[in-house]
Amino acid sequence: MATFHSGGLTLAYDDITPEGGATAGAVLLAHGFATSRAENWRRLGWYGAFERKGWRVLAMDMRGHGESEKPHDPNVYGRDELVGDLVRLMDHAGIGRVDLLGYSMGARLALQLALAHPDRLNNLIVGGVGGRMFEPPPATSPKMTMAEAMRVDDPETIPEKTLKGFRLFADSQGEDRLALAAFSEGRNMALARDDIATITAPTLVVAGSRDEMAGDPQALADVIPGAKSVTLPACDHFSAIPHALFKAAVFDFLEGWLE
Repeated sequence: MATFHSGGLTLAYDDITPEGGATAGAVLLAHGFATSRAENWRRLGWYGAFERKGWRVLAMDMRGHGESEKPHDPNVYGRDELVGDLVRLMDHAGIGRVDLLGYSMGARLALQLALAHPDRLNNLIVGGVGGRMFEPPPATSPKMTMAEAMRVDDPETIPEKTLKGFRLFADSQGEDRLALAAFSEGRNMALARDDIATITAPTLVVAGSRDEMAGDPQALADVIPGAKSVTLPACDHFSAIPHALFKAAVFDFLEGWLE
């Protein structure tokens, strides 16, 4: 396991160069909440797909996840710290610019990186996000927060389907649920429509047609100048990640074939 130090923490990562060397550039992969680089990207075929296409693959376990260090202090999980981890991994690997692919939580971090460090990106791909990003929170308070769902002893007592799904998935992956609770309480401000409208990197937005967490990917693409969108038929937030059409859309976009 390769590691590097970022913001006082030890973080795990993979850096894979295709046999014969990278010919298409480097891609940085940012995984979703309560998962890891191994589950989100390697097991679901993304490493192999990029290697076959000639990309150097760089992927890390976000702080609090996978094989990276897992503090239980919400103060270490702010937006600047998380985006800084991605940039410091690029610096550690000696890579100046990347194609950046993020999913769900990783997509939000990818958008934030595109705003803070536009000079480090060639192309931006965000999955599992869409128009719901701009919708106001519900008028009624949720019965339970993500942090509470991660801390409760019995997941069967979690009343909300999505929260329960994340908790059960975290348990099945052997994740540190107290670290995930702290992560969800980190200082992460909402992404503003006006800020997203200033993104300059060529951008692709992908989400499943049944992804209630993301909403319509076109609604997000409409905000980013020149962005394209793809809707994956019959996919929800979780089934979209391994889908062959997701991979096809990504490579069509990166290779200039997506209209």
